Amino acid sequence: MLIASALLSLPLLALFAVLAGRREVTHSIVYAGCFVASVALFGGGLTYLGGHSASPSWILPLGLPWLKAHFSIDNLSALFLLMINLGAAAASVFAIGYSQHLPQRRRVTPFFPLFLLAMNLVLMADDAFVFLVSWEFMSLSSWLMVVSDHTDEENRKAGNVYLIMAAFGTFCLLPAFGLMAGPGGDFTFAAMRIKDLGLMGGFMVALLTILGAGSKAGLVPLHAWLPLAHPAAPSHVSALMSGVMTKVALYGMIRVLLDLHGQLSWHWGAGLMMVGGITAVMGVLYAVLQDDLKKLLAYSTVENIGIAVIGLGLAIAFKGDGQVELAALALVASLYHMVNHSVFKTLLFLGAGAVISATGHRSLTVLGGLLKRMPWTGTAFLVGAAAISALPPLNGFVSEWLILQSLFKGPGMPHWAMKFGVPVVAAFLALAAALAATCFVRAYGITFLGRPRSADAAEAEDVSFGMRWSMAGLAVLCVVLGVIPVTVTDALSHVVRPLTGVGFAVSADLGWPWLSPVSATRGAYSGTILMMFGLSLFAIAIFVVHRLGTQALRRADPWDCGHPEDIPQTQYTSQSFAQPLRRAFGHTIFQAREKVVMPEPGDMAPATHKVSMIDPVWSGLYLPLVRGIDWIADHVNRLQYLTVRGYLLMMFLTLVFMLLVVAVRQQL
Repeated sequence: MLIASALLSLPLLALFAVLAGRREVTHSIVYAGCFVASVALFGGGLTYLGGHSASPSWILPLGLPWLKAHFSIDNLSALFLLMINLGAAAASVFAIGYSQHLPQRRRVTPFFPLFLLAMNLVLMADDAFVFLVSWEFMSLSSWLMVVSDHTDEENRKAGNVYLIMAAFGTFCLLPAFGLMAGPGGDFTFAAMRIKDLGLMGGFMVALLTILGAGSKAGLVPLHAWLPLAHPAAPSHVSALMSGVMTKVALYGMIRVLLDLHGQLSWHWGAGLMMVGGITAVMGVLYAVLQDDLKKLLAYSTVENIGIAVIGLGLAIAFKGDGQVELAALALVASLYHMVNHSVFKTLLFLGAGAVISATGHRSLTVLGGLLKRMPWTGTAFLVGAAAISALPPLNGFVSEWLILQSLFKGPGMPHWAMKFGVPVVAAFLALAAALAATCFVRAYGITFLGRPRSADAAEAEDVSFGMRWSMAGLAVLCVVLGVIPVTVTDALSHVVRPLTGVGFAVSADLGWPWLSPVSATRGAYSGTILMMFGLSLFAIAIFVVHRLGTQALRRADPWDCGHPEDIPQTQYTSQSFAQPLRRAFGHTIFQAREKVVMPEPGDMAPATHKVSMIDPVWSGLYLPLVRGIDWIADHVNRLQYLTVRGYLLMMFLTLVFMLLVVAVRQQL
C-alpha cells in the first residue's frame, strides 16, 4: 500500500502543478511531495531487498486486451528502486530552492513527478508491454524538460537529437521483446524466462537489447545525445538523467541479458567488455577537454557507464564459460559502481546547479574563487570529485577496485580473446581512472580555487538551506558507501544470486571488515580500517601542531606566480590546464587545432587564441548518416509528383515483385 500510494501521488502532483502552476508555492509543494513519494519508494525497495519480505506482484486490468498489466519487485528491481529514489529524493529537495531561478519552471514542474513515475514503473514492470510503455513515458517526460527553455537554439537541437535516439532505442527494444514473446504472444517475463530462443533468435535479442538499452545508457558510439541533452535540462533534472536514468537503461540490459535471456555465450561478454573499455576512455577524453561544467559532467557519465559495462561484460563472459563464482564477483562490482555513480554524479550535477544559480554561468573560463563564497557547495563538490576520481576511502575506489580484481581473473579463461582482451581493457580502465582524476582536479581547481575570473563569480553567495543539505547528504553517502564496503557487497550478493546461481564471497577467510573477493592472500581492502587509520593520523597531527608547535603567527604574502598585480586573467584557465592532454590525445582523435592570431606591431587589437575540435563519432558516423537520410528523402519525395501512369506502373511492379516472392517461397 505504501508503494502504491507513492506511485499514485506522482500523477496527482503533476496535475496539481498544471492547475495551480501560476502560484509560487505550488512548485515547492510539488517538489516536497516528490520527496515524500521518493522516500516511500526507497523504503519499499529497502523492504524487499535481500528477501527480507516476500516479493510482491500485482496484476491489474490494464494494457492490451488479451494481456493484463503485470508488476513485481524482486531483488534486482528493489536495488534499482533504491538507486532511483535516493537520487530523486535529493533532487526534489534541491529543486525547491533551485526552481526559483528557472525562467520556464511551469514547463518543468509538471513533468518532474511524471518522470519519477515512469522510471519506477520500468523497474516494477513484469511484462514487456508495461516495460516499453513506461520506457517511452520516461523518454518523453525527460525530453519535455530538456526542451523547457525552447527559445534557446542549442536546447532545441539537444531535444531533437535526444528524441531521435530515444526513438531508436525503443525501435530496437520492441522487436527484442517480440522475439522473446514468440508466436504465442505471451509478453509476461515469466513466460520469456522459459522460452528457448534458438541460435538466431538469441543473437538478435542480445544485439537489439545492447543497442536499445545502450543508446539510453550512453555507450559509445550511441552517446551523441547525452552531452547535448544533460546540459540543456535544468540541473536537478540533469542530475536525475545522468545519475539515475542511465541506471534504468543498465537495469534493462541486465534484466534481458542475465535474466530473461540467460543463454549468452562468453563471446557476448567479451564484446561488451571491450565496448565498455572504449566507452570509458572516450568519455573521459571528451570530458577533460570541455569548458562547459555540465557538459564535462555529462561526458564523465559516459566514462562511468563504460566502467559499469566492463563489469557487466565480465559477468556475462564468466557465466557463459561456467565460472559462476567469478561471474558473481564481476556483477557485484558492476552493480556497486552503478550505486556509487548514482550518488556522486547526482551530487556533482546538483553542485553544478548551485554554481549556475549563484553565478549565472557554467563556463569554467568565467568562474574561480568560489570556495570562499560558497563553502558548503565547494566542500560537497570536492567530496564528489574525489569519489568520482576513485580516491580511497570514498565509494568510487571500492567499485573500480573490485572491477580490477575481476579483470585480473579474466586471462585464466581458456579463450585467446579473453587472454588478450582483458589486459587491454584493464589498461583502458587504468587510463580512464588517471584521466578522470586529472579531469576533476581541473574542474574543481578552476571553479572553486584561485581568484574570481568575472564579477558574477566575485559576488556569488552560497545557495539556500535545502539545496546545501541535499548536497551534504549525498556527500556523506559517498563516504559511508566507501567505508563499509563489506556491508554493501553483502546486500548486493542477494541480488546476483538469482542471476548467476551463486552468491558472492564477500570476505573470504579474513572476515569483516576486510573485502577479499578472490582470496585471503591475493588482494584485500578495508575502507573501515583505512578511514579509522586516517582519522587517527589526523587527530595526532592536530594534537602535535596545537600542543607541541609554536603559537606565534607569521604573516607573509602568498606566491604570486610572478604577477603581483591583481589580474585574474594571469591564472591558469580551463583551456591552458587541458592543453598538454589536448596535444597528446586530441590532435589525432579529435583533430584539435590551435590558431593564434597576433596583431601587427602598433596595432592595439588583442591577440587571440582559438581551439577547434571535432567529435569523431558525430562527424564520422552521424553526419554521413544524416546526409544519407536526406539524400533518400529528397529522392523519395519525387514520388509525390508522378503522373497517373507512373503510379499505375509502380502498382504493377509491386504486384510482380510480390508474385515472385510467393513463387520463391513455394519452391523452397
